[in-house]
Amino acid sequence: MTDLHRLSIRELSEGLAGAKFSSRELTEHYLKRIAKLDTQVKSYVTVTAEQALAQADAADAAIKAGTATALTGVPIAHKDIFCTQGIKTTAGSKMLDNFISPYDATVVAKGRAAGLVTLGKVNMDEFAMGSTSENSFYGATANPWNLGHVPGGSSGGSAAAVAADLAPFATGTDTGGSIRQPASFCGLTGLKPSYGRVSRFGMIAYASSLDQGGPMAHSAEDCAYLMNVMAGHDAKDSTSIEKDVDDYVANLNGTAVKGLRIGIPKQYFNVAGLDADVKARVEESLKKLEEMGATLVEIDLNMTEAYVPTYYLIAPAEASSNLSRYDGVRYGYRAENPVDLMDLYKRSRSEGFGAEVQRRILIGTYALSAGYYDAYYVKAQKVRRLIQQDFLKAFESVDVIAAPAAPTTAYKIGANLSPVEMYLGDIYTIAVNLAGLPAINAPVGFDKDNLPVGLQLIGNYWSESQLLSVVHQYQQATDWHTKRAAIAEENA
Repeated sequence: MTDLHRLSIRELSEGLAGAKFSSRELTEHYLKRIAKLDTQVKSYVTVTAEQALAQADAADAAIKAGTATALTGVPIAHKDIFCTQGIKTTAGSKMLDNFISPYDATVVAKGRAAGLVTLGKVNMDEFAMGSTSENSFYGATANPWNLGHVPGGSSGGSAAAVAADLAPFATGTDTGGSIRQPASFCGLTGLKPSYGRVSRFGMIAYASSLDQGGPMAHSAEDCAYLMNVMAGHDAKDSTSIEKDVDDYVANLNGTAVKGLRIGIPKQYFNVAGLDADVKARVEESLKKLEEMGATLVEIDLNMTEAYVPTYYLIAPAEASSNLSRYDGVRYGYRAENPVDLMDLYKRSRSEGFGAEVQRRILIGTYALSAGYYDAYYVKAQKVRRLIQQDFLKAFESVDVIAAPAAPTTAYKIGANLSPVEMYLGDIYTIAVNLAGLPAINAPVGFDKDNLPVGLQLIGNYWSESQLLSVVHQYQQATDWHTKRAAIAEENA
């Protein structure tokens, strides 16, 4: 079959179970597409062809033996921030270019136990710091909708691989929008779960109180299948929440759009820099949801102006602490011929980290330093609580909150945005991470240059099922999630 890459996760699962095709055939199909098309997209850092085919054969045996799960034999791509045993795990950095992980991240281990077939590891902004996937030691990944544009970041490799149909779905991580923004830029559905819903064990840390793993796929239904594998308590992760996990697939029709109260923050639609096409597509999607029976309720989120400064104090401070372990001594990049220990530290870090990572380490170290800790870091944590309370007050009168996922569509590669311009592009996403809330992006159309636009829906804590259900029903009434970039239509 030449069009296996056009099948949904449900169709792949049913096809494998019904012996319409084997996991080996499916895996070979995707490996051929990667070999043919990824020289243009550059989404993969490492392709694990030999291991993938071995996993596919094991999956076929499990299907024949009747011991398969719903996802046994389905291929997946993992963001290169998840540790994978025996496979290079780089976090997009020269610092970890030689690192072979001795263990699997919990997300990877759960996928392996479910019978998923790992095609490889995909590109990302270095240590998840960035919004374009240009901050990678391995070079920029291209947006499949227009190869001259970025796919977003930091999970840009995950988004590009799925958008080009080089993987049926992928794992991503979201520290300040790094699932939702690339999903928006690449016309995908991407879910950032509540903080603590998905284990962070084996997920290389950027900002520990903000990082959260989640699924990226074409549809809410596809994301629900992967969430069924990813979600759940993990004793290895002290921030993992011990709370029952929903069956996200079974609950896809569990929330009625009719009667749903959707909050429209007036501050979000008056942000300077909000592109007219993005605003128009988002408003059209909200009108569609209104036609389906939802009620639009104007709300105030009065802390909006505090989002960016608060995030860009807390996240770099945590990054400064987390990245202090990369010292050239224990593992990772090591400077050649150091004259003494201080020279080893300085040169290993200067040579091993890219410019954006060094910038955030410097900002964070400054904010944590003795003279400024109370003035900056402690104050930012207090404002963070006010941001959380602002959302909780809004949820007293609405069920979900709507916003663009990003103020613009995908930037051009090499646009050379200043750091401040790039940080301001996170205005709609970072507050969700500061508050620990779940949020989802859904594709809702295109701008004048045929670049995708996304709608973001933000939910209250533990409402992943509700978000997936609302988007699923929207996608039953529209076809934006079925659109494919031209490169994805090519057969291998």
